[in-house]
Amino acid sequence: MTHDTIVALAVLGVVGQALAAALLLVGLAWLLGFRSVGWMVRESLEGYELWFAFCVSSIATGGSLFFSEIAHFVPCELCWFQRICMYPLSITTLLAALANDRRAARYLLPLPFVGAGVAVYHVLVENGVVEQARACLISAPGGCATKWIDEFGYMTIPTLALTGFALCFAFLLLAALPPATVNQT
Repeated sequence: MTHDTIVALAVLGVVGQALAAALLLVGLAWLLGFRSVGWMVRESLEGYELWFAFCVSSIATGGSLFFSEIAHFVPCELCWFQRICMYPLSITTLLAALANDRRAARYLLPLPFVGAGVAVYHVLVENGVVEQARACLISAPGGCATKWIDEFGYMTIPTLALTGFALCFAFLLLAALPPATVNQT
């Protein structure tokens, strides 16, 4: 069961990365003046951005708890910092979505931004690009460089976290924008 769940979470991570890449391309096209695709995406997601952010953050929170409580992977120091950024998102995005309070998205944007920064640093430590701190070495067996999972040759826990943070940031950013009342091409 544990391996099947890990593979399922890794597959969700790949799907999330494809979605994040698509949203990034739409954003780049928007910046380059190709706004029709951006408006189409914006109008199709209108009103659901906070719900999508809730779904992503809830899956990430559940996956994190699965890794520590069921698979018995010991979270390292950097994992805890990422959890500090992700766990509140699962609660606050739900409350904001239930209240249809898009304004809350502006105040939540720092959480996935900071969490993504920690996740990038964790990926660098995990791959030996950056040396891990002493706090990492004493926080978990093998420290922050331990790859508890390694699916598809690159999908590790910090990579999953980075994917979740990127998607949450994108959905919260879309929610924070003024409503798309008029299609401006």
